[in-house]
Amino acid sequence: MKNITFAADEKLIEAAREQAAADGSTLNEQFRLWLAQYAAKRRAAKAIEVVQRVSQRVDLGGRRFTRDELNERR
Repeated sequence: MKNITFAADEKLIEAAREQAAADGSTLNEQFRLWLAQYAAKRRAAKAIEVVQRVSQRVDLGGRRFTRDELNERR
């Protein structure tokens, strides 16, 4: 794991530490969770973009399948 350094208001850091402790966690653990969620947003947005681009290229020829056809087992 790589160490990083941030600058923030001392009172804000202390309040965040207290909140993390109240949640049975640490500020470091909460930051790692936030960082993972933050990075996941970008990955999700890119995945949606790829699906949209690919779906624009797919041509089903205008044919609509019935419910029975969609559920048919072969």
